[in-house]
Amino acid sequence: MMTIYTVLEGRAVRREGIPEPAALRAAVWIDLLSPTPEEEQAVQAALDLEIPTREEMQEIESSSRLYKEGEALFLTANFLYGVDEGEYGSTAISFVLAESNLVTVRYATPKAFTLFANRVLRAPALLASPDSVMIHLFEQVVDRLADVLERIGADMDRASKAAFRNANSAQRVKVKARDAVLKDVLIALGQVGEVTSRANETLLGLSRILTFVGAEKSSAVRKENRVGIKTLMRDVRSLIEHAGFQNNKANFLLDAVLGIINIDQNGIIKTFTVASVALMPPTLVASIYGMNFAEMPELKLAFGYPLALLIMIISALLPVFYFKRKGWL
Repeated sequence: MMTIYTVLEGRAVRREGIPEPAALRAAVWIDLLSPTPEEEQAVQAALDLEIPTREEMQEIESSSRLYKEGEALFLTANFLYGVDEGEYGSTAISFVLAESNLVTVRYATPKAFTLFANRVLRAPALLASPDSVMIHLFEQVVDRLADVLERIGADMDRASKAAFRNANSAQRVKVKARDAVLKDVLIALGQVGEVTSRANETLLGLSRILTFVGAEKSSAVRKENRVGIKTLMRDVRSLIEHAGFQNNKANFLLDAVLGIINIDQNGIIKTFTVASVALMPPTLVASIYGMNFAEMPELKLAFGYPLALLIMIISALLPVFYFKRKGWL
């Protein structure tokens, strides 16, 4: 689907579909969502630009993701999307920045794009120039990532409190309930780590794009917008540091929760071990008196059976008392 954004008589106008070549050349921002071959050909013919294919957007080499052809800049990075829906992922998005047009090519819709598209209609000044659109769009992406990191930080705090509260009250909580809480905490921490990693990937991609754009001398980037690029780079760096902190915290909490689970498992294994050791002497006594020898004097005693039971009980209690004295129970 093709959507173009133009300023007419001081108002921002949005149109969908394939317009005339003149309308494409007049558009400040051309947004291609899962473009058809016809839409790609229309943009390439009108703007004399080579639109990256989906296969080219998946390339991981920096030279394939960030390059310059003539005065046009071709910029590709992975962006986080789908966090609100719970089906998050990363998608490659290409920005083709020419002197008169900005073309974005994408196959998913990060929420920042939807928010920015609505802002553009309310504030036509955002469509002052193609590079201004790109910078403001990046600012929207950074704001959105900051919100995501803040929210998953709150989720991580809740998971942390649930895990340690559950550990502190382990004696009063049923085993099934405790296991359910720890399982939920592990799932929450796994999601936090995944989202943080993908957010960090987006921020690193933005950092590379901004560094490349700031270093390239292209007429597509106006002088008055270079200050905004430097400010945005500082914001991206600070968020990268914050994302790294969140990731380290998630790893620490994950190790702590796994430690709690290991302690519980060790307690269970200790119980089985003590029970096994305590039952070994009674088993030995029972084995002795279960042998089929012709001459076994104890078999003729009237109190032989109670005596054997007493020996088994005493031999089972002695290891238990020994373990308690050593502090192993």
